[in-house]
Amino acid sequence: MTVFGMPLPVILGQLTLGLVNGSFYALLSLGLAVIFGLLGIVNFAHGAFYMLGAFAAYIGLQYFGVNYWFALVLSPLAVALLGMLIERLFLRHLYSLDPLYGLLLTFGVGLIAEGIMRDRFGASGKSYPVPHLLQGAFDLGFMVLPIYRAWVVVASLAVCAITWFLIERTRLGATLRAATENARLVQAFGINVPLMVMGTYGAGVAIAALAGVLAAPVVQVSPLMGSSLVIVVFAVVVVGGMGSIAGAIVSGLLLGVAEGLTKVVYPEASNIVVFVIMALVLIWRPAGLFGKE
Repeated sequence: MTVFGMPLPVILGQLTLGLVNGSFYALLSLGLAVIFGLLGIVNFAHGAFYMLGAFAAYIGLQYFGVNYWFALVLSPLAVALLGMLIERLFLRHLYSLDPLYGLLLTFGVGLIAEGIMRDRFGASGKSYPVPHLLQGAFDLGFMVLPIYRAWVVVASLAVCAITWFLIERTRLGATLRAATENARLVQAFGINVPLMVMGTYGAGVAIAALAGVLAAPVVQVSPLMGSSLVIVVFAVVVVGGMGSIAGAIVSGLLLGVAEGLTKVVYPEASNIVVFVIMALVLIWRPAGLFGKE
């Protein structure tokens, strides 16, 4: 059986790989949406935090013997602490100014992080081994799917679902949203809003770092690994709606699948299909699929 002139197993295989890429897009855009939706910061350093998460796992394994499973916890925590330090020292002074200042600051932070890691480790990629428990592959009939890539999809969807639930369905999430609307009123109830804001930024960059750890066995760990990906992730966030948690998750998965399908139908357009979809969505609905007008 053929679809679009291609055998069905080939299309199903590309769609499956697109779902894996979409899982990374969803996880990264989720962190961006959390930071922008709750703090109003266009965090252009997100790709750098993704890269730092991967490098934290690599350094932990090479120099301290920290295995993959511990790295899944320790690397995001380490990057979160760095993010909270940056928020405390720099970003906090920009909230009352035009959002452009925050964008420029985080862009500079990303360049600094990339330059430091390139100076220390070079521009070439470093390999990170797949953990023993996740080695091997599933035979799906139409393709052989590595167990690790299936784990990436499951882990990403679990983190996305938990984050959405915490923000949209819990008292903590309601308090966070209220603090973004009227910080003085929330603080009058005895809630430490600055500490909450710092923790929120730390959580957003920790999600990016977690994506970096998940990506380390799939791609080469490199100082440049986040610089190209962050542009695509920003496009995903725009399609879903700036600040929309559900939009970031759904659009990330859908655009990953669309990218995979394009590789079968018209491979030359696979690198730009996300941006073409973004342009069409902005023309039709400027606020994004899930954003508020």
